Amino acid sequence: MREEIHRFPIDGEPIRCEEIKAGHVNTTYLITCSGGARYILQDVNTYAFPKTGIIMDNVAAIRSYLAASGESAPAMISYIDTTDGQRYYDDGRGGAWRLYRFVENSFCLDRAERPEDFYECARAFGRFQNALIGFPAEQLGETIKDFHNTPARYAQLREAVAADAADRVREVGEELAFLFAREKKASSLQRMRDDGTLPTRATHNDTKINNVLFDADTRRAVCVIDLDTVMPGLSAYDFGDAIRFGASTAAEDETDLDKVGLDLELYRVFTRGFLEACPALTEKEIESLPLGVYVITLELGTRFLADYLKGDRYFSIDYPGHNLDRARNQMKLVADYEEKWNEMCRIVAEVAACR
Repeated sequence: MREEIHRFPIDGEPIRCEEIKAGHVNTTYLITCSGGARYILQDVNTYAFPKTGIIMDNVAAIRSYLAASGESAPAMISYIDTTDGQRYYDDGRGGAWRLYRFVENSFCLDRAERPEDFYECARAFGRFQNALIGFPAEQLGETIKDFHNTPARYAQLREAVAADAADRVREVGEELAFLFAREKKASSLQRMRDDGTLPTRATHNDTKINNVLFDADTRRAVCVIDLDTVMPGLSAYDFGDAIRFGASTAAEDETDLDKVGLDLELYRVFTRGFLEACPALTEKEIESLPLGVYVITLELGTRFLADYLKGDRYFSIDYPGHNLDRARNQMKLVADYEEKWNEMCRIVAEVAACR
């Protein structure tokens, strides 16, 4: 570990290293130095993110933009360049290391413990979006190709059905019928992006509450973290993924589907925080926010089901059928959105009008 940490300009001599068991992709360490300075050192999973250079180039471009714009509050965590001016350290053995200062007196949440937490989460991601509203998103590279290209996700599901690698297609006729019946609506955001109805923004693309740092004293959001999926996208993607995960009444692998639905109060709370922190969205973008929730949830349902048909190759599972349970869970959420659709749209319109 000493070799990697000494590739960065740190204050003092490293005296302690603790692995932080958080997240499912990268390996993360808390480094304490002799003078008391603390840092987060990460080994990027180059299997999941082979384009580490693109990730760090994206982050550097955004960091420069935010610094030039004079934003007083940090919208995101800021990485430290290596001693030779590189954005990360390639150890030559497949490791890609990066560093940032540990934010003292901060913490993360896996789920909102109270509505105010979800409101702060919304403000953090809204502030991130608003700070980058003028950023030329076309300058960012794609860290994962077609990450939120829903028509492409449906094409991948069709390929999985045709291959039937795990001999499971015969089990999922109802699920396939559900997803394909909604393909046209699910693809509508991508069409609006392609024809320019919705502007392409610099988006976070993984807007779960555990990617927000909170201040331990005030419980206010400090900034967003985990910037691996920052790339061109739509504001509705970030809004939609946060609601899909954070406003669901159950975990995304809950098998008792009677417990699965949308909490409209949490939906309202997040909408209020997001729009308060991001007043620069266009009217069309605001109108698209409920559709973002619908589309992102359907998209993830197609991904879970495709992975199940392929033999569970992408998402880690705890038991056979785990990905099928996840897919059914997302479909139940979609069905609940359909019942609450008018209310979802009304809440967004009301909140937008009261800003």
